[in-house]
Amino acid sequence: MSTILVTGGTGTLGRLVTQRLRTDGHEVRVLSRHAGPYAVDLRAGGAGLDAALAGTDTVVHCASTQRGGDEQAARNLLAAARRAGAGHLVYISIVGVDRVPMRYYRTKLAVERLVEESGLGWTLLRATQFHDLLVTLFERLAKPPVLAVPAGVPDQPVEVAEVAGRLAELALGAPAGRVSDMAGPEIRGLDSLARAYLHATGRRRPVVRVPLAGGTYRALRTGAHLAPDRAVGEVTFEEYLARRFGRA
Repeated sequence: MSTILVTGGTGTLGRLVTQRLRTDGHEVRVLSRHAGPYAVDLRAGGAGLDAALAGTDTVVHCASTQRGGDEQAARNLLAAARRAGAGHLVYISIVGVDRVPMRYYRTKLAVERLVEESGLGWTLLRATQFHDLLVTLFERLAKPPVLAVPAGVPDQPVEVAEVAGRLAELALGAPAGRVSDMAGPEIRGLDSLARAYLHATGRRRPVVRVPLAGGTYRALRTGAHLAPDRAVGEVTFEEYLARRFGRA
């Protein structure tokens, strides 16, 4: 069986990728900033990163943060992977990184280019937003008496476990370049998704649609972050909410 390193392996996505690969009988090393035995800050690199990569065949790069540093982390990881002789790096990105002028999206696009130019065999999967992320957003927005969402913005959330399964599948195959995007089964307005969240959590809030301005808002309104022709996910937002909160 192959040896696979999963960066961000204790996170929402990386944890599920790790579980899937181990269930299939593969040796998986989990790289995380805080959890041993491979506790490494990718932004710093160093001997710990080389030790984590020694003898690995494939790297699944799930580690990411909106606090900055993803590009430097990728440079360090790619350099260490080349030194270790890894043959395949799988990277998870986001649908619309080349169309939505958001700083984090620009960073993800820059990392995509680093991967493509790394000299390694590589596979790139873009996915739409996870259900979990929407819940985190709505939890924050629901703190005031009124839940305000950007007017006219649709979303196409996907189940993280389904994305994890796809990443595990890709990790076990040959480098494939950029593969088809992966998106959730439904395109819904943020106001509709917010109401579903409120119902599932038993909270009462008026949902107000607020018009915004700027290039990011325009891109989101036009669906630049969606993949309607790649609605391959099966779990709907309501099904996810019912499983998480126990209320249909």
